[in-house]
Amino acid sequence: MRQSVKWQTGLAAAAVIALQTSSVAADPMRQDMIGVPATYVTQYADTLLDVAADHDLGYTELRAANPGIDPWLPGSGTTLILPTRHLLPNAPRRGLVINLPELRIYYFPATGQPRSFPIGIGGEGKETPTGRTSIAAKRTHPTWIPTKSEHEEDPDLPASVGPGPDNPMGDFALYLAWKGYAIHGTNKIYSIGRRDSHGCIRLYPDDIKWLYSQAGIGTPVTVVDQQVKVGWSGGELYLEIHPSQADADTLETAGTASSYTGADADELVADAAGPNAARLNWYAIHLAELQQSGVPVQITWPASP
Repeated sequence: MRQSVKWQTGLAAAAVIALQTSSVAADPMRQDMIGVPATYVTQYADTLLDVAADHDLGYTELRAANPGIDPWLPGSGTTLILPTRHLLPNAPRRGLVINLPELRIYYFPATGQPRSFPIGIGGEGKETPTGRTSIAAKRTHPTWIPTKSEHEEDPDLPASVGPGPDNPMGDFALYLAWKGYAIHGTNKIYSIGRRDSHGCIRLYPDDIKWLYSQAGIGTPVTVVDQQVKVGWSGGELYLEIHPSQADADTLETAGTASSYTGADADELVADAAGPNAARLNWYAIHLAELQQSGVPVQITWPASP
């Protein structure tokens, strides 16, 4: 993986946020956003897979943010939107929070600012489960032991694979209290931001190395399925809509997601706006529902001075 702009991960944690509550209250003073906007101008040899890996992004989120761009030949001089800003999921802001449609993991330390990383998750029929668990064990240079279902899918798999470049778990693993599930690295960096695992959560090698150093045994882990996120930043309300988990596969192959009804988003927006409902920009809301870009969109008109 090229390392030219990995510093943006640090910038993505620079925004101040509130850590005490997990619900999106009608409070314009809340700060629910992390990250800063960014763009990238492509070079001739770039693909979206390369750009995603270079910028610590997932492939699907980059594709959703840039509809109509050829993922294999974006061309020289094409300006890409980099989805480097994120609304925090509506979940307890402690430990690790994984949002499956977003294909992202959030780490909330006891003190300091949260960080977010792109992930790979389970594919169709092997979906990563939702719910609450914790880190039960940690291991460097883990041994990969294929599950029964993996052997059934590929009878030629070995009984185990030790540390090294052929190990699909990479160099670091955080084992969950859910039997058979772990957060680990990968030897296939282009699988990040895609539904390509048997249910485990994959990270880029540099990201899992950092996360392994921070998350101890007993760290709570919450896995949610939130296609729609709403939150406040700088006194304005924002809406962020991702393709569903199933649409992540469609987006990867066809470049578009299924149509979105918008009912859930409208309700969440109204609840979050509360007494500020008159400021809602319904055109921006419905456009965000149509696009499902995964990029936070401001949906309030500026307050009167």
